[in-house]
Amino acid sequence: MFAYGSIFTFSDLWTIISIAWTLLVVIVVVAVVAERREPVNALAWIMVITMFPVGGVVLFLLLGQNHRLLRTFMQKELYDSELINRLCAEQLHNIASTDKEQMPNRNFVRLMLNNSRSLLTAHNKVRILNNGEHTFPDMFGEMRRAERFIHIEFFAIEGGELFDQMVEILDDRIANGVEVRIIFDSVGSRRLSRKDLRRLRSIGADVRSFMPVFAAKFTDKVNYRNHRKIVVIDGRVGYTGGVNIADRYIHGVRRGIWRDTHLRIEGEAVAILQTVFVADWNFVTDGDMLDNEIYYRITPVENTLPIQIATSGPDSPYASIMQAYFAAIGKAERYIYISTPYLLPNQAIVTALRVAALSGVDVRILIPVRGDNIFVAWAGYSYVDALMQAGVKVYLYNKGFNHSKFLLIDDEVSCIGSANLDHRSFNDDFEIQALIYDRSTTEQLRQDFFADLEQSTEIVPEEWEHRSRLSKIMEPVARLLAPLF
Repeated sequence: MFAYGSIFTFSDLWTIISIAWTLLVVIVVVAVVAERREPVNALAWIMVITMFPVGGVVLFLLLGQNHRLLRTFMQKELYDSELINRLCAEQLHNIASTDKEQMPNRNFVRLMLNNSRSLLTAHNKVRILNNGEHTFPDMFGEMRRAERFIHIEFFAIEGGELFDQMVEILDDRIANGVEVRIIFDSVGSRRLSRKDLRRLRSIGADVRSFMPVFAAKFTDKVNYRNHRKIVVIDGRVGYTGGVNIADRYIHGVRRGIWRDTHLRIEGEAVAILQTVFVADWNFVTDGDMLDNEIYYRITPVENTLPIQIATSGPDSPYASIMQAYFAAIGKAERYIYISTPYLLPNQAIVTALRVAALSGVDVRILIPVRGDNIFVAWAGYSYVDALMQAGVKVYLYNKGFNHSKFLLIDDEVSCIGSANLDHRSFNDDFEIQALIYDRSTTEQLRQDFFADLEQSTEIVPEEWEHRSRLSKIMEPVARLLAPLF
């Protein structure tokens, strides 16, 4: 009865396992190619899978699947909305009959209507909020005035002084009948303790985690994260931008201040912020659409200031925010100013920036002198030479960590929100961006940008050539592997 063991040896079993695993590797590699990714992204995954077959396959199954093709996430509810589709069709029809002189950004507006259903709102007021010192007094002050609801959505919520202030305010408002709903990203908020989470829920806040990840404290690069920052209060005021709930916004970090830019909005665009929050809430609650009309009442303003609120994510049919950057860069005639914590653009954006600079447009990019991740910083440095060769000016922010995320074009268009100039924001994460068509707002941001440049150092080609040998060696390696991180 044991004769079978002498025929079917361990060596035979190992051969079968090796063949089966090789077939699995081949299937996964074919899947990577079949998804028609950007070449550098596909090459990075193929290299990892072939060099480290076991770990590479597991990593791809966990992190690498392309959900833009699957479109399984919550925004389908938004895109299938009959009302949103009807309003988009009406705006597209009206734009088609509008002269370019009346609407100089007509094609740009039309792009965002087509690629992300970003409705154009006309009557709004905005206020630029720099850093935590301006953002939190304004936002917390409006929370204290809340009478009906407070909707909060952040990538990162961390315990500390700001968190304690927010809990105190929310506790008081809930006691007075205000509804509070909170969405946090489970990876971005990995420093939010269970104790602090229980505090929020004990005061009556409805708190939901976006796509919980096992052992979130030990990972910060799991794909498809909710990177949005949204606060909507009673439908009368909304906030979005780059700021999270964390004490570094008031105390800074070891290397200096935590520089960031946020946006306060009043008017019609607040309803769009609310629509995005509701779509995200529908996803994290498995179907609660908050369809009561009280959530969509806005406080009207008479001021004319056009805004489109654009969203993107792995559920979107297009990389809409990347397309917005590409189109904005392409239409620039005088200047392009970009502030971003990470410089990891795709080839389309690199080419657009180089072409603009070679055409005589003043192109300037501000990044941190030291990133919060040396590997990502190396990958970003790998783009500097090609950009400078075309005439793009790159600056290193010295006063601390630059976390601001905005793009300015010709005193006409401002793009400000949660999206970085990197492949994760363009392809993997759920992002939100306010596109503002207003000269005074763009001028204010331009002044802020130049104030930041005074705290920065322009990279000079001759000096850049003498950076460390280690950086020169690691930059191409980091760039190749950057799509995985």
